[in-house]
Amino acid sequence: MIKVFKLPDLGEGLTESEIVAWLVAPGDAVTLNQHIADVETAKAVVELPSPFAGVVSELHCPAGVVVHVGEPIVSFDVGGDADTPDTGATDAAAPAQAEKREANLVGYGPAVESGGHPQRRARPGDGVTVSAGGPAVAEADGSAGGQAAGNTAVPAASVGRAAAAPGTSAVSDQPAAASVADRPRSTPPVRALARDLGIDLTTVTGTGRDGLITRDDVRAHITESVPATGLPVSTPDGSGSGEFERETRAPIKSLRKLTAKAMVQSAFTAPHVTEFLTIDVTPTVELLDSLRADRAFADAGIGILTVVAKALCLAVGRTPAVNTRWDESAGEIVQFHYVNLGIAAATPRGLMVPNIVDADRLDLRGLAAALAELTTAARAGTTAPAALSGGTITITNIGVFGIDAGTPILNPGEAAILAMGAIRSRPWEYRGQIALRKVLTLSLSFDHRLVDGEQGSRFLADIGTILADPARVLTMV
Repeated sequence: MIKVFKLPDLGEGLTESEIVAWLVAPGDAVTLNQHIADVETAKAVVELPSPFAGVVSELHCPAGVVVHVGEPIVSFDVGGDADTPDTGATDAAAPAQAEKREANLVGYGPAVESGGHPQRRARPGDGVTVSAGGPAVAEADGSAGGQAAGNTAVPAASVGRAAAAPGTSAVSDQPAAASVADRPRSTPPVRALARDLGIDLTTVTGTGRDGLITRDDVRAHITESVPATGLPVSTPDGSGSGEFERETRAPIKSLRKLTAKAMVQSAFTAPHVTEFLTIDVTPTVELLDSLRADRAFADAGIGILTVVAKALCLAVGRTPAVNTRWDESAGEIVQFHYVNLGIAAATPRGLMVPNIVDADRLDLRGLAAALAELTTAARAGTTAPAALSGGTITITNIGVFGIDAGTPILNPGEAAILAMGAIRSRPWEYRGQIALRKVLTLSLSFDHRLVDGEQGSRFLADIGTILADPARVLTMV
């Protein structure tokens, strides 16, 4: 019997997804819940498990194609007497398989704890250590993330399996793909990076364990492939030599498309106001130095972003208006009695704003651990879709780029966003004299429908007071 698997709703009401890479081909035997494809939504790259055990009979769409929820993507021969397609099989089986599919979308299904708040599940490979820091550079080595020229190309591991097994139909005119064992070994984030950069993974030599292809391998391959000028070249026949390319075009899709829509909506819906505050944060820097020297906190990874996050959570308690949402359809102002703290992060796929659930309940050590987990997952492309929604207020760390101040756009549905600039040594008035001090500028944008100027100013001043003199917290709580 032929069972047709239709693209399921992968969460958060997303209506379409892109097939990043097929990990099976027609004729391959698969088991229940086997990882058969990598699917990219507007928010994350998801490992898609098989809802059936059987033999792949047909792939209905090649890799690189955007598919809408409910469209057929793969058929399986699950045995039995009937030899006709059962297109309704997946619909009927959906309720029974939903729990299994959720459990096998590794690291992506929202898990609800006793408090009723969605939490991110752990995922193998999340142990990569990356320091927390807002929209930090996408890679630990400081190289900027983003899509490079020629990202319309798709690696060989992602092409559709056109040559079907006997008795099945072909998906496209492309040649037959290699078996799973012969395909280059890599992780979903690395495959996504290679796809964005137009790199054929079959041409890349893996230096990881058992030949695993890493991000560094992909970058090294780019360096080896690009001419000494560092500029892409091409000829009319596409041979790769000749005149320099004057421009390249890439489709607007996935995260970039979602981010653009959200930012435009926010900018033209909420009346933005931005205020700035420059402060002497030398006492906070000295506090961080003392914590690093303390054995009890040496391995906690507490940095300036951690302290700013804690200061923000404390200040929210004194000015709750900044932790609200304007519900236009209901004609109501929603007051949040918890802080789901969004951290803007630059990733290879674009800007993401995952959030720390109930950040106001965490101490410095807990915040540091949550920030490290959040940024590591974001840069590795393993952030759960559930972690990208439900935020109530956001921090963006533009200081990692050497920027002092800015006018950040509100994350849709939030009343305020705080930008923290670079900490610089500057001449500053200190105890009646000029001294070289550590100085930081904070930029607060807020929705003037929800936050009055006095409220926004008091909130920003409270954060500044804590950073300028951490001991003053005792007078504020």
